[in-house]
Amino acid sequence: MRTPHQIVADHYAASDRHDIDGMFADVAADVQWTEMAGFPCAGTHVGPAQVIDKVFKVLGSEWEGYRFVLERLVDGGDTVVGIGDYHARHRATGKTMQARVTHVWQVAGGKVRRFEQFTDTLLVARASQP
Repeated sequence: MRTPHQIVADHYAASDRHDIDGMFADVAADVQWTEMAGFPCAGTHVGPAQVIDKVFKVLGSEWEGYRFVLERLVDGGDTVVGIGDYHARHRATGKTMQARVTHVWQVAGGKVRRFEQFTDTLLVARASQP
């Protein structure tokens, strides 16, 4: 059985390939996915369909080249922490953005059960404002 660390690493690898099916292969049907208050997709989204519609589709439509660059992955057993940077250009304003971010993953039974994002939402907001 793959470790939580490997499951999260595989998610990020799939993200780098733009492979949405691979990204959600190990995500629980009732995952609780929380984007930080002040972020464009703020809130807790339940289930992969909501996460795809309310997070990834929104980011893809509003931002060009939106990506997370992983700097390091911290193995805490069932809790895995991804640390890195977001990079993107806002489609409407043309402004670029780079913001530090931390993702906290909870994995149990081989599935991602919870995800929580922490980022500098002010930097994201500045890029989206004229």
